[in-house]
Amino acid sequence: MNRDYTELAIWREGRKLVHLTYALTANFPRKELLALTGPIRRMATSVSLNITEGSRREASEDTLQFLHIAGKSLCKLETQFHFASDRHYISKEDFEIINKQILLCKKLVSGFINYYKLIENEKFRTII
Repeated sequence: MNRDYTELAIWREGRKLVHLTYALTANFPRKELLALTGPIRRMATSVSLNITEGSRREASEDTLQFLHIAGKSLCKLETQFHFASDRHYISKEDFEIINKQILLCKKLVSGFINYYKLIENEKFRTII
């Protein structure tokens, strides 16, 4: 792909997700640092990092693998924020805000995967 990853909407929205995640987890109880806060922050950063890594891969299978990892990180992040909401570490309003951003990122990753598969299929058809 070798596209400038900073031009990708999913990378930009992933950065917004990281910023929002750090803001929301700043007030989590100290006792949750290892069990919840740290993993949530790593999952959020994983999205943009995997988009970056995938954008620099030559083989389409590698690129798609990193896109799928980004999608899995989003699903795990969504679940962790459900846990945080259940424990009242974030308000319902804040949960809705972060969940909306996660859903946007999930849609963008899914769309990027579909777009990339379409491009790869077109290349294959051209070769045959």
